[in-house]
Amino acid sequence: MRPGGQPNMQQMLKQAQKMQQQIAAAQAELAEAELTGTAGGGLVTATVSGSGELKAIKIDPKAVDPDDVETLEDLVVAAVHNAAEAARELTERKMGPVAGGMGGLGLPGF
Repeated sequence: MRPGGQPNMQQMLKQAQKMQQQIAAAQAELAEAELTGTAGGGLVTATVSGSGELKAIKIDPKAVDPDDVETLEDLVVAAVHNAAEAARELTERKMGPVAGGMGGLGLPGF
């Protein structure tokens, strides 16, 4: 900060622009990423994008039992949840350092 408590606006703008570029790069990486979640020892596999969009579900034929559809449904939900959790963790890893830099701008609430 400058004498008198006024922040250097030009420096703050440069930092904000740099962070905007870092955020855009992290978002692009997330959009390209594919994460996989499994359930039932690999009987069901779900693939999601880094942004959490469901891309694919694979079901091993051994998991298909016409007399026990509920178990297969549970496995699908578990695999999707597992993949979504992996996407959330990746998002935190990619965006965390960028969001952590918001405090350096001297902006309230960041």
